[in-house]
Amino acid sequence: MTVISQVILQADDELRYPSSGELKSIKEFLQTGAQRTRIAATLSENEKKIVQEATKKLWQKRPDFIAPGGNAYGEKQRALCIRDFGWYLRLITYGVLAGDKEPIEKIGLIGVREMYNSLGVPVPGMVEAISSLKQASLDLLGAEDAAAAAPYFDYIIQAMS
Repeated sequence: MTVISQVILQADDELRYPSSGELKSIKEFLQTGAQRTRIAATLSENEKKIVQEATKKLWQKRPDFIAPGGNAYGEKQRALCIRDFGWYLRLITYGVLAGDKEPIEKIGLIGVREMYNSLGVPVPGMVEAISSLKQASLDLLGAEDAAAAAPYFDYIIQAMS
């Protein structure tokens, strides 16, 4: 849900008009709309490039992941890792568009540690993977857009740490 939806639903639940502070948050949300849309467009239009770069950097940094016995050893496991990169990137674009980390939490982080642990995927490795995804993504954005997008990556990294 966007800031606008949240404000309206909360005010309606409490049978009141939105407060001046809530209206101010809506104004700020609307003022950043062009930037949020630009960031999301850049990330989505460059998904393949970002995922390839992040994967390359991760394998260079952690060749043990793709070595025999590693969690990404073999075509199938590697393909699953690459699929997850795209999924997390998409999840981040949802958060950026909403101007809120709630979609990331609701769609992608509830139970993530348990899921990866049950699959035998080391969570610290996933943190490294998201860090690689972050760097590859931010490299395509200008400084201001990178600063606005970075907290969404950091939110996932923190949740997995």
